[in-house]
Amino acid sequence: MIKTEEYQKRRLQLMKTIGDYAIIIMKSRAAHLRNGDAQYRYRQDSDFYYLTGFNEPDSILVLVTGNGEARQILFCREAHPEKIIWDGPMAGTSGAVADYGFDEAFDIKEIDQRLPLLIQGKEKVAFKIGDDEAFDQKISYWMRSIEQRKGHKSKAPEEFVSISHIIHDMRLYKSTTEIKCMKKSAEIAANAHIRMMQACRPGLYEYDLQAEYLHELTKQQSEPSYLPIIGGGDNGCILHYINNNKRLIDGDLVLIDAGAEYDFYASDISRTVPVNGRFSARQKDLYAVVLQAQKDAIAAVQVGNTWNSPHEIAVKTLSQGLLDLGILKGNLSQVLEEKSYRKYYMHMTGHWLGLDVHDCGDYRVDDLWIELETNMVLTVEPGLYISQDSEAPKEWRGMGIRIEDDIQVTAKGPKVLSKAAVKEISDIESIMGH
Repeated sequence: MIKTEEYQKRRLQLMKTIGDYAIIIMKSRAAHLRNGDAQYRYRQDSDFYYLTGFNEPDSILVLVTGNGEARQILFCREAHPEKIIWDGPMAGTSGAVADYGFDEAFDIKEIDQRLPLLIQGKEKVAFKIGDDEAFDQKISYWMRSIEQRKGHKSKAPEEFVSISHIIHDMRLYKSTTEIKCMKKSAEIAANAHIRMMQACRPGLYEYDLQAEYLHELTKQQSEPSYLPIIGGGDNGCILHYINNNKRLIDGDLVLIDAGAEYDFYASDISRTVPVNGRFSARQKDLYAVVLQAQKDAIAAVQVGNTWNSPHEIAVKTLSQGLLDLGILKGNLSQVLEEKSYRKYYMHMTGHWLGLDVHDCGDYRVDDLWIELETNMVLTVEPGLYISQDSEAPKEWRGMGIRIEDDIQVTAKGPKVLSKAAVKEISDIESIMGH
């Protein structure tokens, strides 16, 4: 659990970056209806949560910078007893100060009255420009109301600053507490993968494995960080397959891409296992190529290497493996130059991970790949997808394999946060032994 002091430090860091005589304004994510009057479970905007730890809708964060007048303010719903009866506990303005470390808190109903007074006299307004058109218009409304106030000489700020990139750069580097949350998230997801391996057998449906996954997450007070992909046979070659409703066939592989969210932090793990608990000879050969590609790519997750280094290394290992198995023809130089491997490997080898499963952060700056630095966290997920309608020799068709782990960049080399999810062939077969 991340402490209040850490959220306060993040707010102060943002305020320092924006500079004096400014006001920073951020809104919470709106609550949404699923259907009728039934709402989705509320989940706060990740940037807003990163700065506040506050998981309620109808909230606005206001940070006022300046010499001697720095203030951290939250506008939120007041905790009225009648609302609590229907919706459960609410922080209210008193809780925002006592439990979340704000200097002041006001009822969200007072925002139109109070915010123009906070804005006037400032040199710049900082917010997530272009993120929400309606909120952009609201900012304009508050600015106009300053100009229209009679008897006041203070002008509205003339400079607008976008804060999205600043916050996303902050989020790219994980604190010790964030890493602990992500490690716990990965452990929960790994337990769920092992549970699915143990339950898997021919005749079940993909959704039977999904039920095992959801059961494990629920027991751990967690929930999915994204819709799980559970694709048996040729379904494993569909990169974003989420139907999860087909029968699992004896002799097929099943590709499972399923993560957890714990205390708002995501994990992202993929494993591919034989439906009947035993890899065939060809399945072992193809799986070994992907596993070696992943190991080679993980080894490249080193401080100072570029973001793209693990991908480039994975592509070489996968391409050579496809040549060795006779799935591709020619030589390695030809395959890499012509990119013929993309018929069977068409995505990148990873992405940033954090509060979002595809977390924020640049991959390139000025058209150059960024360098990996300590306490960045990324996934490494090579795969091969040989569908039934591919050009590959018939004996290889219908196999989709992806192996994905969550990796922390450290000064001592890569640290696999998701290592509890087994991936060696012998370990998988041992766990799946029925």
